[in-house]
Amino acid sequence: MIPIFDGHNDALTREGSEDLARRSERGHLDLPRMREGGMRGGIFAIFTPSDGEPSRQVSFGASGSYAEPLAEPVAQEVAAAHAVRIADRLLDLERRGEVVVARSIADVDSARREGAPPVAVMHLEGAEAIDGELKLLDTWYKRGLRSLGPVWSRANVFAHGVPFRFPSSPDVGPGLTERGFALVAACAERGIVVDLSHLNEAGFWDVARLEPGPLVASHSGAHALCPASRNLTDRQLDAIGTSGGLVGIVFATPFLRPDFADDPNTPLRLIAEHARYVADRIGVAHVALGSDFDGATIPGSLAGVTGLPLLVAALRRAGFEPAEIEAICWGNWRRILAAWWR
Repeated sequence: MIPIFDGHNDALTREGSEDLARRSERGHLDLPRMREGGMRGGIFAIFTPSDGEPSRQVSFGASGSYAEPLAEPVAQEVAAAHAVRIADRLLDLERRGEVVVARSIADVDSARREGAPPVAVMHLEGAEAIDGELKLLDTWYKRGLRSLGPVWSRANVFAHGVPFRFPSSPDVGPGLTERGFALVAACAERGIVVDLSHLNEAGFWDVARLEPGPLVASHSGAHALCPASRNLTDRQLDAIGTSGGLVGIVFATPFLRPDFADDPNTPLRLIAEHARYVADRIGVAHVALGSDFDGATIPGSLAGVTGLPLLVAALRRAGFEPAEIEAICWGNWRRILAAWWR
């Protein structure tokens, strides 16, 4: 079975995810099901919901035009307390030998050894848990933080985020704040991946101009195939390719479909079609996987992480060669993490 590294999941913040070492029928991902599906590593998001948001998963309703305002901001002290609690779930799994929390590229490589535990990259989805003066960034780094999205789809002291809209350009507001520029520079200095997936277009170009490292959108799709605000335009894709970065192709059905429908009957081949589009535009070296497991509706035929071999077969049917599939499933993420963590 081909080993898979997935660039984004929300399993840590899913309801009932207090112990991912136990097999569950809830949600898309736990460690036993990861083993069944061949997923040997991934980026595990820590996300604090806005007030009144019952769960991490977003529901977009029927197909057609859609516009949702930015979610309500979250206070730093609230986000910090919540994020520490969620991070402790991951660190407890590490203490028990169930996972390795990746702090170096050697940790990522270790997950491919026979019988080794899977590797988990700690990620903050929205940097509200970090204060505006960045005093807590080193504390989080010592805890294992190696990836960070400055915003989710709401404003904070670092940036403004991108609302969920369809059809819509990602050019929907201002970019990084002064503190956001400082955060990106500090992450580059320490070797913390800066994830662009929830930044609007202005924020994307702000980060690109800083040249902190290869540009990374961990869980996004191609705007040309689905004109949603969260997807990447051809110009953004070109910049990612030029920087040596990558796009983790999202599995969330609204961002795959040309009609934005939140429909589990979405064909699995649409994931492969987005991968094919990005590969044809900027090269296979810049294509990876970024499921958004436990954060969105995915194609029902996938049935969560256990269905990843079906996705590999869909990539094969889309014309990808075995070496290209290996790169999409593992090698491209490995290269990017090594470049950022240097």
